Amino acid sequence: MAGKRKVVYVCSECGFDSPKWQGKCPACGNWNTMTEETVVPVKQDSFASRTFPHTASQPIAISQVESGLEQRLSTRLSELDRVLGGGLVEGSLVLVSGEPGIGKSTLLLQACASLCGHGPVLYVTGEESLSQIKMRAKRLHISHERLYVFAETELDSIWSAIEKISPSVVIIDSIQTIYNPQTAATPGSVSQVRECTLSLMQYAKTHAVSIILVGHVNKDGGIAGPKVLEHMVDAVLNFEGDRHSSYRLLRAIKNRFGSTNEVGIFEMHETGLSVVPNPSAAMLSGRPENASGSCVTAVLEGTRPLLAEVQGLVTKSAYGSARRTSAGIDYNRAMLLLAILEKRAGFMLSSYDAYINVVGGLSLDEPAADLAVVIAIASSYLEKPVPQNVAVFGEVGLSGEIRSVSGASQRIAELARLGFQKCILPKACMNDLSSTGAIQCIGAATIQEALKAAFESLS
Repeated sequence: MAGKRKVVYVCSECGFDSPKWQGKCPACGNWNTMTEETVVPVKQDSFASRTFPHTASQPIAISQVESGLEQRLSTRLSELDRVLGGGLVEGSLVLVSGEPGIGKSTLLLQACASLCGHGPVLYVTGEESLSQIKMRAKRLHISHERLYVFAETELDSIWSAIEKISPSVVIIDSIQTIYNPQTAATPGSVSQVRECTLSLMQYAKTHAVSIILVGHVNKDGGIAGPKVLEHMVDAVLNFEGDRHSSYRLLRAIKNRFGSTNEVGIFEMHETGLSVVPNPSAAMLSGRPENASGSCVTAVLEGTRPLLAEVQGLVTKSAYGSARRTSAGIDYNRAMLLLAILEKRAGFMLSSYDAYINVVGGLSLDEPAADLAVVIAIASSYLEKPVPQNVAVFGEVGLSGEIRSVSGASQRIAELARLGFQKCILPKACMNDLSSTGAIQCIGAATIQEALKAAFESLS
């Protein structure tokens, strides 16, 4: 019967629905992810039930497919354009996620100031009032005749506004607050998020309108809602950073129109987000002189070399078992490096507490940062500071060997640009260096050789 409600059980991970509850999802295999939802079939006269124009097509040979360059809209935020692959592609569906209060709405509102130059922009807010948006725009000094704001959560009303304005870009803040009135499920549920996103995706593809969705994150840091949400969109950008730090990082988790290895760096001010033109210098600002337990490393974030300071602190344990803490470095990786340092270099760390930190709120997941962790811990243990003009990079193996890493020339060039005079790197990378400039490169095959080069002599 039309309009009759029914109960289904939907998997929160993959969106699979079943007429009865199951402990294990048959589609994705996850346990206890089936949630009960009450749905109502969409009425045929509903605006949300309209189907967008669809033209029948036939399979053709790939050699006959015309390859045209996609049209991109510049946001004039160089770091955002870098992560997007050169700008916002027309007709794309982009998902921006991040913790509450990290600056997602601020970033997108600043991007609107430039996007309005390409056509009308509709900013749909489901969490804030129009006066709140106006206050933020006034603080950011954003005012444009073609920027329209709309405080609404009902999908039918949003479609009516889109038909009236015909925008070139639509921003939905956030997708978890939007609901289809013909689906009797609460906003933010698996059914609502899936149906609303699917409808927005169809509109973006058929009308060449770029749509940006803001997504919530769960307590584990992942994007809230079904996993199918990430598969629907063309790009997934994650806005991250420490609330107590002014720096913010924008990473591309998925991007159909560019690389997923790029990272954009911003700094939060009272007047909004600003692009960091020289992130390496910013991350190293305030570095103490002649202090033990500090070491600079060069990592690659996509195609960009970035310098980061790794700090280590070793103190005598006051309890029976030593305490280990790491911030910015994977905990298990840090424990592995401590074990290598004790086994291969003879540092008796079992009775010492060890603390590892990456300055600036960065999270280093590249193996090239291994050598910096080892030398920072050794520096604190020996109470010998690493010279200010020395930097290191390299992956450390379980046998204490230093393995080669990619992009050695790019790292060396960034170190030379910021005035470093000596670099300790894997010996296997020495043959790959095209030019070292004024910087002295020392190849090390083991951590013992690297420690000797860093401190000149061990005592």
